Amino acid sequence: MTPKFVYFDLDDTLLHHEKAEQAALHDVHKHFSIFNGIEPKQLVEIYHKINGQQWLFYSEGKVTKDELQYNRFALTLKDLGLDSRSSEEIGNQYLDYYQQHWQWVDGAERAFQRVRQKYDVGILTNGFAQTQHKKFKQFDLYDQVQELVISENVGVLKPQPGIFDHATKLVGCEPDDIVYVGNSYNSDVIGGTNYGWKVAWFTNGDEPEPEQKQKAELVFSDFDALCEWLNV
Repeated sequence: MTPKFVYFDLDDTLLHHEKAEQAALHDVHKHFSIFNGIEPKQLVEIYHKINGQQWLFYSEGKVTKDELQYNRFALTLKDLGLDSRSSEEIGNQYLDYYQQHWQWVDGAERAFQRVRQKYDVGILTNGFAQTQHKKFKQFDLYDQVQELVISENVGVLKPQPGIFDHATKLVGCEPDDIVYVGNSYNSDVIGGTNYGWKVAWFTNGDEPEPEQKQKAELVFSDFDALCEWLNV
């Protein structure tokens, strides 16, 4: 495999998002007495469900960024039978804790460095620009990639074709000359392949359905397999 450009997804491909999210929610649970009597696992499960719904609504234009950021904790507190008036304070504290738990996915940093020694690379990520730029700065990614594409700046989210079209035009090559490394079946595999990109699907040890595997050029759970596939 010799692409002309390699894009990486950021959250849960290069950097742990879900682990950082769970750790931050545990910190929030300890920090605020309002959660006394609520199990941390219950907070994590309900927040994860509601946050996912809010991101879907955001992608469909049904809520704004500010509404998403407010709703995800206000609705979580409501679902838990708690007073939602402190939701904004809790949300701000969560973001502080979340930033403290960012770290590379196992094997991702080494693979990323090897790939970028041979290929031009970029990052294509859903998310809010302010948060993602903090990650780029903390992990020194600005000087290591040719392109950084954030959904909020483009105005559309993966898997919508508009963001893949934008990212393709930035690098000036044909879609089938681009490899995308990502972990989400819907956002990355479906979004990328539907636009004509070749997708390397990082499953992190999960076993996909056989029909899902057929969509990706490579399915891997160990970043050494990605390096071998890209001959780096």
